[in-house]
Amino acid sequence: MLSHDRVWAAIDALAERYSLSASGLARRAGLDSTAFNKSKRLSSDGRPRWPSTESLAKIIEATGASLDEFTRLIEGRIDAAPAYRRSVPLLGFAQAGAGGFFDDAGFPAGQGWDLVELPAQSTESSYALQVQGDSMLPLYRNGDVLIVEPGAITRKGDRVVVKTTSGEVMAKVLERQTVKSIALVSLNPDHPDRDIPMREVEWVARIVWASQ
Repeated sequence: MLSHDRVWAAIDALAERYSLSASGLARRAGLDSTAFNKSKRLSSDGRPRWPSTESLAKIIEATGASLDEFTRLIEGRIDAAPAYRRSVPLLGFAQAGAGGFFDDAGFPAGQGWDLVELPAQSTESSYALQVQGDSMLPLYRNGDVLIVEPGAITRKGDRVVVKTTSGEVMAKVLERQTVKSIALVSLNPDHPDRDIPMREVEWVARIVWASQ
């Protein structure tokens, strides 16, 4: 049965499954950190306050969970135990920018990478990039781990990692991509947006999950 209590319990359970607090889940989804606070679940006159469908869509996307997984949490058919973990290669952005670490399609080349286990819906081709520095604030902080998927279909508004032929690696929001150029919006307002000719783009990988 769909009820106010079960929907909020499912949000708490989803956060726990992905090793987050309710406020951490809200931040990852791009919402106000207080959006899921206990105090926000009832209005001032005591009436139930429901999360918006937009908020639910954002937390499902941010965690990489499926709609079926969230529905089963509402129904109480699965608990908040950590989701299935997959080990993926972990690289720093400096390694990503250096030559010899990737093939032409944006996949890590060679063996011997450090591995990280994350409760994300990663695939055999996924790998992790560890954020270094503050150029991606406020969304990603130094030390955060981004799971990226080379070859995944990208759309306007997706968060992506782009490597240029000069070795520059950046995490941005995709604004537009054509056969001639790619337009990227900076995550940090102190850093400029970019419009890069496609001839200067080595690869583009979609960010599918972030550990924060």
